[in-house]
Amino acid sequence: MFTIISKVLPVSFTAIPYETRRQTLLRSSAKMRRYLSLAFVVCAMLPSSYGFCTAKVQDQGKTHCFDEVDNKWHPVGSTWINSESMDCSCSRCCTVYAIPRNFPDDCVSVFDNVACVYKVHKRDDPSVECPFLGAVGK
Repeated sequence: MFTIISKVLPVSFTAIPYETRRQTLLRSSAKMRRYLSLAFVVCAMLPSSYGFCTAKVQDQGKTHCFDEVDNKWHPVGSTWINSESMDCSCSRCCTVYAIPRNFPDDCVSVFDNVACVYKVHKRDDPSVECPFLGAVGK
């Protein structure tokens, strides 16, 4: 086994001075921390771009694609909002609304299908809007 390792690593690892090995490991761990930090930031940003998306398989050479929700054909390259308030193209559909969070207990959120938005109002008086401190989605 030692002969196999020595063929892969022509210089014995123990022959390298300790300080040089330490500096090499520190440099590589610093790079790894940078890459992990970048990956964390990218992963944290993804959910904020869209609340919910679905991907579609797009057939090459087709001039139109089919929206299964509304049962309509659309030209490739076009975008549309379907009856479920999804912003669609031939390759994906994503929600166009944000879901309110952190609003008072005496309030309720109701989805408006026509405007594709959630409205937050008092439970006993829909004419009085309520503030909300956060939302999930687009």
